[in-house]
Amino acid sequence: MTRRRTLYLQVMIAATVAVACAVALSVVSEKAEATFPGKNGRIAYESFGGGTDGGIYTSNPGGGGKSKVTNGAEPSFSPNGKRIAYSSWDGNDTEIYTIKVGGGGKTSVTNNTSEDFDPSYSPNGKRIAYTAANKARSIVYTINVDGSGKSRVTEGLQPAYSPDGKRIAYQDYSGNASQINTIKVGGGGKFRVTKGPGGAFLPDYSPDGKRIAYASYEGPDTEIYTIGVDGGVRRK
Repeated sequence: MTRRRTLYLQVMIAATVAVACAVALSVVSEKAEATFPGKNGRIAYESFGGGTDGGIYTSNPGGGGKSKVTNGAEPSFSPNGKRIAYSSWDGNDTEIYTIKVGGGGKTSVTNNTSEDFDPSYSPNGKRIAYTAANKARSIVYTINVDGSGKSRVTEGLQPAYSPDGKRIAYQDYSGNASQINTIKVGGGGKFRVTKGPGGAFLPDYSPDGKRIAYASYEGPDTEIYTIGVDGGVRRK
């Protein structure tokens, strides 16, 4: 599955609830997504140039040293910087895989009939949170890196672990506008972080776990905000 198709799926899911959120996601689909590693100092990112799949590359933070890792999308570094989790089309749907940073050692994490995407490593590197979508419904799951121990967390998408590994921030599209929620990794303790009419999506915790960065579409374009994990006043 191409990256554009994956993002289109996310847009269509959100569009059934919030048109504004769908517009915001379509804007994001034109950007290259990147993730910062733990120890090796390189950046993993996705570059879409057409074809069957996007390409995942790593490069030095200051530029240069570009190296292609594999075909796929949505790279997420393991905490030790040695592997990358990503989504890729397997011929039938999108699945989650991991691979060595230099390429090789590809491991299948999911293998089912749903569209699996949005991988995010846990802080200890033992589990991966991801989204599984089927028709007009998407579910956040966690799973061991070897593909065992799959566990349902909640309905939603775009999961991101807190630095202590105890909670997951995610996009909730169950209301009139997409919002950011957090929840315990085992489910329960759901808390709504953002409020308002705009579509909030793509959450990511600060390193100290006290704030969440996210994107919000409120017309005429998408902006970046941070907010405390307990809600409150946001910062643009």
